Formats: sequence, structure tokens, C-alpha cells
Amino acid sequence: MRSLIRRLGLLLWLLPLAGQAAESGDPWLMLDKANQAAHQLNYKGVFVYQAGANVSSMQIMHVNYGPSGEFARLVLLDGVPREMLRQGNDVVIYQPKSEKVMVDKRRLQNGFPAVLPKLTDDLKANYQIKLGGTERIGGHEGQMVTLDPRDKLRYRCKLWIERESGLLLKMAILNDKDEVIEQVAFSQLMLVDSDNSDWFHPDIQRGKSYVMAPEETVTPIPARDESWTVTHLPPGFRKTEQVKRAVPGKPYPVSHLVFWDGLASVSVFIEPVSQGVSVPKVGSFSQGATNVLVTVHDGHQVVVMGEVPAATVAQISNGVVFNK
Repeated sequence: MRSLIRRLGLLLWLLPLAGQAAESGDPWLMLDKANQAAHQLNYKGVFVYQAGANVSSMQIMHVNYGPSGEFARLVLLDGVPREMLRQGNDVVIYQPKSEKVMVDKRRLQNGFPAVLPKLTDDLKANYQIKLGGTERIGGHEGQMVTLDPRDKLRYRCKLWIERESGLLLKMAILNDKDEVIEQVAFSQLMLVDSDNSDWFHPDIQRGKSYVMAPEETVTPIPARDESWTVTHLPPGFRKTEQVKRAVPGKPYPVSHLVFWDGLASVSVFIEPVSQGVSVPKVGSFSQGATNVLVTVHDGHQVVVMGEVPAATVAQISNGVVFNK
């Protein structure tokens, strides 16, 4: 009996140490594993997205066929029916409209749970990382990892990563008051094996005709284009993209720039204000973690938007300078 008590006592003493050992892994490597798992694993489930008062849920099925690449089908479960079929970054959106089905083909960035960036020096320079406790999410045990910004120009981010597979289970963005302003999390999740693609087709009612939405064209902006510049960028942000987009319904191409700090990105859209057209509305608004600022300067409309604090958006907007 005493031997049993001693063994139980030793076990209870070792349990906290075991927990510490589990949490002593490199959180940066956990983040990198989560980035890979979202692309490499086969899974299906339902996740819930919340930004402010807006809440929506989506069903996802993701399969990686190796050399054939990634395939995903997403179905919006709330509001107007809509489906998205994704192969790599090529996306086709099916949205019923009256008796027709609008087919919108575009290129999009990866969505949840493939939202984590690759491990870069930018990320490490702008954020500190630490491990937290564990929490059961969508039927799986998640290890919390926190990314703390090194300044007030970006948000704090909490991540819950599945301990065995490495898949991201939940992501929450918090403001400087430590309030959750945007989050997305699996409510159901199952890892699956799939060797066919029968599931990869939209669930559309028969008898409806299909209408292709006009596609926008994207062309790189020449490096020698000096009609305008963006100065005094917030520390840690660098330009990663600069193109012109021919957007349907707009008389002039829209210049699009993307600035990135390793995790958060900010887009800047610049277009001439057409003569004879009323001056566009200016102002700012936010939804969840996304802040938007619209201004007019030297005959151009400037729209700056990103998942960063309003002060960061304003600093980038103020840095747009048109060269005479």
C-alpha cells in the first residue's frame, strides 16, 4: 500500500513537469508547422467567423492530392447561398442570382485555416512569441500561442494549434485593451482520407443558367513609375506588391500596393477621380480588425485598408505623395 502511495505521489509530482515539458517546445516551430499543416493535411469541418457584430459560419473540405495540388470547397451556411471552389489560389465562386448563377473567377489569398505566414525575419522582428495553456476546440486539444507586437502599430494575435497534427484551430485578434475584435474557430473538425474528387463540385440547382462575371486584369506597375510615392511607412512594413488592376465598371486602372510586416498586410488603392463625376465620399470606418480610410488628394482617390490599428492606416495614407 505504501509503495502504491509513493508511486501515486511521484506521478502527481511529475505531472506538472510533464506539462512544462510539453510547453517548452519552440513556439516559432509550432507556427511553422501550422502553416504547413493547413496546406498538406486533408480535413473537413465547420468554422465560425466573427468580426464585431457580424457572425457567419462556413463548411470546408480540403484535400491535398500531392502533385495535383490543393483543392478546397467552401460553403457559406448563413444568408444568401454561396459556394467557393479553390484550386491553389485560383477560385471560382458560385452565387445564385434570381434564376441565374453568377460564376466569379478570381485569384485570392488563402483563407482559414491557411492564414499563417511562413516563418520570416520580418515576423520575428515585429512580434514576440510565447506559449500559453491548452483549450479544447472543435473536439481537438489546442495549444495556445500568442504573438505580441513590439509596438502599437499592429494587433496582438492569439492562436490555438492542434497538438498532434499542427492544424490551426482558432485565431483571435485583440486590440490594445486586450479585447477580441475578430476571431475565427472550428466548431467541428475531422481529419480525413480522400482519394477521389467527387466532392469537388458546386451544389447548384438544375435548370439555372450560368453567367460569368467579368474578370479584372492585373499588370505590374513599372519600377520607373514615379507619379506618386509612399513615404514615412510605419516601422516594420515593406512593400511586397505593386500592380495596376483594370476593374470592371471603372474608367481607369486602379493602382494597388501591398505593405506587409510578416503577419499583417495593408492595401493601398489609388485611382484618378473622373471629371464630371461627383467627388467620392471620404472618411474612415472599421469592421472587426479591419480599418479603412478613404481620402482625396491631387485629383486621386486613395483607399487604405488593412487588419491593423486605425493609426497605422492613417500614417500610410498620409505618406502617399503625388509628384508634380
